[in-house]
Amino acid sequence: MRIKRRVEQIVRKYRTRDPFEMIKGMNVILVYYPLEGVHGFYQYFQRNNIIYLDERLSKNEQRFVLAHELGHMFLHKKANAIFMDTRTQFNTDKFELEANTFAIDLLLPDSLLEEYKEFTVEQISRLTGYHKKLIELRVSG
Repeated sequence: MRIKRRVEQIVRKYRTRDPFEMIKGMNVILVYYPLEGVHGFYQYFQRNNIIYLDERLSKNEQRFVLAHELGHMFLHKKANAIFMDTRTQFNTDKFELEANTFAIDLLLPDSLLEEYKEFTVEQISRLTGYHKKLIELRVSG
């Protein structure tokens, strides 16, 4: 519930659920690059928030990845998940789950879920373009 509240605060502050619009009012440097092995990542470096997105992703995939990385920025600001994932045995699954929760809460508001209340998870997944597991995460939260 803490993540959902945080998402709602951010949506009120920036008056949008579109992560691309949202970052226009933030101290975020967005870098498009052909990444290998990841779709995107967040880095906090010298008081700068830097988000890298794989430029080869579709616009919808970029939207989700950007929302996910904003989740890392708002929930795990000083944690370098890529460093922890590749250089240590620290389990980043909790961070990834929280960032996914943040992203799907941002991108699928309660009003949209209410609109789709008669639909199955599979149908909502097809309608929105988000993976079924993300929809399950959203409707269970």
